[in-house]
Amino acid sequence: MLAAGCAWPGYAHAQQAPASASDVAAQSSEQPELQVPEADDPLGIDPLAPLDQLPGMEVEWPDGGDIPAWPGEFTAEDTLPADTQAADASDRTDGDAVATGIDDVRDGLAALPGDATVDPLLEGEEGDAAQRRAERQAEREQRRAERQALRELDDGDVRYRVTVNFLPSEDLTDLDQDAFRDRFQSLSTLERLSDDDANLAQVNRRARDDADLLDTMLRVYGYYDGEVRNSVARVAGEERVALNFEVTTGPVYRLSAIDLAGLDAVGVDVPAARAVFAMQVGDPANSDKIVAGRLAVLTRLLETGFPFAQTGEPDLLIDHEARSGALTVPVTPGGQYRFGGIIANDQGLFGSRHLQRIARFEPGDIFQASEMDDLRRAILATGLVSTATLTPVAATDPVGNEPGTVDVTVETVAAPLRTIAGEVGYGTGEGYRAEVSWEHRNFFPPEGLVRARAVGGTQEQLINLVYRRNNFMKRDRVLTAQVLASNINRDAFEARTFLVAASLERQTNLIFQKKWTWSLGAELVLSDERDSRARIVGGARRTFFIAALPTALTYDGTDSLLDPTKGFRLGGRVSPEYSLQSGSKGYVRIQIDGSYYQPISDKIVLAGRARLGSTLGADRFDIAPSRRFYAGGGGSVRGYGFQRIGPRDGNDDPIGGNGLAEFSLEARVRFGNFGVVPFFDAGNVYAGSTPDFSGMRYGAGIGVRYYSSFGPLRLDVGTPLNPQPGDSRIGIYISLGQAF
Repeated sequence: MLAAGCAWPGYAHAQQAPASASDVAAQSSEQPELQVPEADDPLGIDPLAPLDQLPGMEVEWPDGGDIPAWPGEFTAEDTLPADTQAADASDRTDGDAVATGIDDVRDGLAALPGDATVDPLLEGEEGDAAQRRAERQAEREQRRAERQALRELDDGDVRYRVTVNFLPSEDLTDLDQDAFRDRFQSLSTLERLSDDDANLAQVNRRARDDADLLDTMLRVYGYYDGEVRNSVARVAGEERVALNFEVTTGPVYRLSAIDLAGLDAVGVDVPAARAVFAMQVGDPANSDKIVAGRLAVLTRLLETGFPFAQTGEPDLLIDHEARSGALTVPVTPGGQYRFGGIIANDQGLFGSRHLQRIARFEPGDIFQASEMDDLRRAILATGLVSTATLTPVAATDPVGNEPGTVDVTVETVAAPLRTIAGEVGYGTGEGYRAEVSWEHRNFFPPEGLVRARAVGGTQEQLINLVYRRNNFMKRDRVLTAQVLASNINRDAFEARTFLVAASLERQTNLIFQKKWTWSLGAELVLSDERDSRARIVGGARRTFFIAALPTALTYDGTDSLLDPTKGFRLGGRVSPEYSLQSGSKGYVRIQIDGSYYQPISDKIVLAGRARLGSTLGADRFDIAPSRRFYAGGGGSVRGYGFQRIGPRDGNDDPIGGNGLAEFSLEARVRFGNFGVVPFFDAGNVYAGSTPDFSGMRYGAGIGVRYYSSFGPLRLDVGTPLNPQPGDSRIGIYISLGQAF
């Protein structure tokens, strides 16, 4: 065999390679020697002698280590099934050859000339050697058949299954095998690419990657002497292969020492910091727990007055003889500090005074990183900035046991402050409705919003001007003042209304969803109205002067504002009102709303809702028609027209009432960005103030949801199950957000 080399331009040399073991064995076989006559060479040149090398002109022959295995073949590190490992050791390229002298040398049944390595038990036992050769030949044939079975599957789209088995071990009890397999499956190359087409060579490459992954994972869990053996075989009776990984964990290495170097500094509660590290000498050297402990120590320091604390990379010194590891985690506390002031670099959006108002910390409080992050999130929640960066800056250094002070520098990038929005909807009984609005979220800094809104629709026209001050005098408080003029023409009533209102409330939002919210308000209403009964008898319109003090309290225990999947909500609203119209009437309107959400599976949520309402202290005909209770429509009992449920007049138009009861149940089934929602609703309106749940109207149907980035889009189609005369047979409702 020759190894060739070349160099440009046109120089080359050749060397005779050393004889291999197979060449020697072949030379030692009992073949008659061929005598080659020597030709006279007048120059005395040996044609087989190597040429002198030219300096710097050699080219290394590639060793083939990067060449992928042939489909169905195995590389040296791959492990074959136990009963075919020996056969593969002597499998040569000549697949049809029988075991020869070369195989005998490899198996220890024969020796090279001058070599005395033959198994002494087989010396002089020709029968045993022959039997061994026969066994080897049988193993070769079995191996060849297995390879052929694999090649028959190699159509470029090999299907496979992956199994990880742990061999029994004393320390296996320290390993959560199910968690280990789940983690492997999430990281596995075989699993990640299982849907991609691949031939056997590519599958083999993936298996080698996963074997390396398993070895790395064993070290993460503290098994530094683990061994992973992988094998492949065709699954009997199926058109796929089985990839099996047999894992021998070996002994688990345990921590022999833990040194949190540098932790003992002024102001540090060392026992508490060591306790949160949560690892002790003798625990398994689990890298996940080491990293978690390091983070816990850093978090502890950041929450106890050390804004500049740092922890270095853990150093685990492994002692293979003792099967242990000495752990060192460098810690630099950096000195203890208290909060100082807030420095605003926000282009006049807020100012330092307003930021201090919404911060949950006061100057002089011990520094806590979570409080600083809370302020950052509160700034983002205002909607006035796109990014906010908060940085602690040392103002005074610690002196002895006295902490220093840090100022918090706030740098922001302003978001667009103006928004123009539009909304179009349709509901059976309501007709079409279009709304357009303009707002400036910082018209009166800081956080003084102005919004103008206009509504035009089949039954409603409205103009509304709103002023709102977020974080008014205190964090999360909202002051709102508004002026509204509207014209409403519905089956139940006609109303031309002018309203002036103000409220102070604690609001929730998408970033800070709050458990408890409340509202205190005041309203002055001038409304010229006529109900359906007055239209029948030709009655004149009546003008109402109304003063109201609406109050609300709500608890929200759900996981989402727009699309809750678990938890419940419960809210109540009480509005004492005083009405002037041909005399005076005082009454109280009460409404209670509750909803509950229960996940049935990852894709199905069961949701229910109830609403009860009551007006105490006045007859319904002494109350303005716009202040009565009504039911029916997309946000009430679907399948019925808007406000079509309840007492009706001679023209079959709704009158409204003093009592209300509504219930809804739906199953929200989601698949990807779409969902299907079958629903069942019930409800009724009563003339008296106490709902007695008689005469309930029922509706059922199905809805479709599209889950966009800003909330679900809803399309519901419902039908009344026990309609009244004049009710339509189908109702269609389109809107943003879930029904409740």
